[in-house]
Amino acid sequence: MHDSDRQPGIFDGHNDLILRLITGKVTAAQVRDGLDSGHIDLPRARAGGLAGGFFAIFVPSPPEYGMSMEDLAKPSYDIPLPPPLKHPYAAEMTDQGFAAARALEAAGVIRICTDVDTLETALDGPEMAAVLHIEGAEAIGPEIAELEGFHALGLRSLGPVWSRPTIFAEGVPFRYPSDPDIGGGLTEAGRRLVAECNRLGILIDLSHLNAAGVRDVAAISDAPLVATHSNAAAVCPHARNLTDEQLRMIADSDGMVGINLATGFLRPDGQMTADTALDMLLRHLDHLIGILGEDRVGFGSDFDGAIVPQAIGDCAGLPALRAAMRDHGIDSALMEKLCHRNWMAVLRRTWKD
Repeated sequence: MHDSDRQPGIFDGHNDLILRLITGKVTAAQVRDGLDSGHIDLPRARAGGLAGGFFAIFVPSPPEYGMSMEDLAKPSYDIPLPPPLKHPYAAEMTDQGFAAARALEAAGVIRICTDVDTLETALDGPEMAAVLHIEGAEAIGPEIAELEGFHALGLRSLGPVWSRPTIFAEGVPFRYPSDPDIGGGLTEAGRRLVAECNRLGILIDLSHLNAAGVRDVAAISDAPLVATHSNAAAVCPHARNLTDEQLRMIADSDGMVGINLATGFLRPDGQMTADTALDMLLRHLDHLIGILGEDRVGFGSDFDGAIVPQAIGDCAGLPALRAAMRDHGIDSALMEKLCHRNWMAVLRRTWKD
């Protein structure tokens, strides 16, 4: 689903477009027709070759716990995490997220896909191919009763936390410099959540999860380990990034990492600023391929949820990413793997299609 000749479409591991709908900033019709703000709309997706991706349903914290991007542009920072969300609020907002996804589908913006064959076909279609993802499992109770209903609505990927603590696990703060070894591992409810995701074939996203939680998922999950939008801590020592030990665990599971375009997780100085050269992204690419191999790396942009390099700007600027990779020596076969084939392969292994 792209207008750029002979450029492989990009399937993206994470975006926050749905959050813009549930907070009333945009409508599905506006996303279809084109926006003058944000990172994603259908015309820009077609122009840039954004063929699809994981569309996150994320429940925002109340405004008094908001986080400013300016806070992440300092030489060092440690942003206090918001408190856990109350289940009724999270459930209501998550329902709104599923409704927003259906509105995007009805408007012809996305095609919600629940198996890889459909997903691969949709990559060449007029809409963006969409995998529905919940980022932070606050809408699920300790008995995990809600998960099967969400699966029936199309959910195929879930992150136990978005940094905020949940009844399942602890996330990492927005802290630089830091590593992710902060806090305890999965709770008993978290272990039940992993088991039920395995049973249903729902991908378990390690992004935002702390080191102890990642180790616990690795110990009990029978699925590939996947971090949909995370980078290499060896390049940028941020709590949100993955250590080499974690990358080796992901490689051993035949899993995958999607490179996050958020500049604060790309830059060695940890600063969230658009004035960030794509060379910094290529350093993460080289490091991840060096440990994970060519078949386990892709992209997870964090569009509509972060500041990305100004050379890309929004999804219409994705040709600049491909051009930087070509100039870096990435050949056409590896380009296709990085742009979408690796995602299709790990989803096939995870969903057991």
